[in-house]
Amino acid sequence: MSPASDRPDPEPPLVLLDTAPQPVGRIFTPDTRATFEQRFRVVDCGGDPDRFDALLPEAFAVVGQTDLPAARLERATRLRAVLNVEGNFYPNVDYPTAFARGVRVLGCGPAYAQAVAEYALGLALDLARGISREDRAFRAGRERYLGDGNADAVLLRGADVGLIGLGNLGRALLPLLAPFRPRVRVFDPWLPDAVLAEAGVEPAGLDQVLGDSRFVFVLAAVTSENSEGGRLLDAAALDRLPAGARVVFVSRAAMTDYDALLDRVEAGRFLAAVDVWPDEPVPADARARRLEGLVLSAHRAGGIPAAFAEIGELVLDDLTLLARALPPVRMQPAAPELVGRYRNRPAG
Repeated sequence: MSPASDRPDPEPPLVLLDTAPQPVGRIFTPDTRATFEQRFRVVDCGGDPDRFDALLPEAFAVVGQTDLPAARLERATRLRAVLNVEGNFYPNVDYPTAFARGVRVLGCGPAYAQAVAEYALGLALDLARGISREDRAFRAGRERYLGDGNADAVLLRGADVGLIGLGNLGRALLPLLAPFRPRVRVFDPWLPDAVLAEAGVEPAGLDQVLGDSRFVFVLAAVTSENSEGGRLLDAAALDRLPAGARVVFVSRAAMTDYDALLDRVEAGRFLAAVDVWPDEPVPADARARRLEGLVLSAHRAGGIPAAFAEIGELVLDDLTLLARALPPVRMQPAAPELVGRYRNRPAG
């Protein structure tokens, strides 16, 4: 028998890349890609479904948002993980079949959380002090000096703050709010009150979060409960906001009645900052572009280079663990009880 040192090394696990809409070079820095290719046999199948299907039976993992119906998963006899690098769990995967076959489905949402949280804080400060509004006025020769430009200014310090959702985004935002010493109430029907209390926030119903908050951050995922058969933030809900409230929208748009939102901003009921839209790109003639009480953002809160690079690091770390028969720890696992309730759709 040949000594163990003479035996050929086993072939590294095969990982298929199909990362669109993310370019591979965006999420894998040169250093991360080099380490990735040292540990795995990596094949980029983007744009070549025939090659993907031919290699799928050998694949240890798929990195991307590829359609994986039951028939495809049945052929993927060695598949152990699907790693979504867009940011949401879509209904293009047969999740029950994946779970039954022991395939982990992981999402990269945690990579975006810090970037979105910092941006949400920036939007709130803009709404509090009219920063972008007064910048536009200055450029047009309509600047107002000293107190004249601050008639509606408010402080975030010590304010009543409401969070709708305490997932990745909410948990990243909380430490950024802490120096302002606000009173934070959270509505999240998927978390027990004890979990919210341990996070240092007050559990509250939606009516209280809306009615008692000067600042509201909309951070929840879109689900069957908050977007179908009536949106969570419909006209009646928006009417619960106190006059002069500031509302920041950085989660997906489907839970909000945008016509009702724009009506109330146009009427001067409250101010809002919006990073996510029902239709993207936003039409050139959309009335949102003309509303002075609205801070406009083109779905850019999370998509910064640091976040994209972190996605590649998350993928590398968790695949390395899985190849060692250890559980992933950095990406967000799709929960069997929840994934069928998400109502995400690709941006754009």
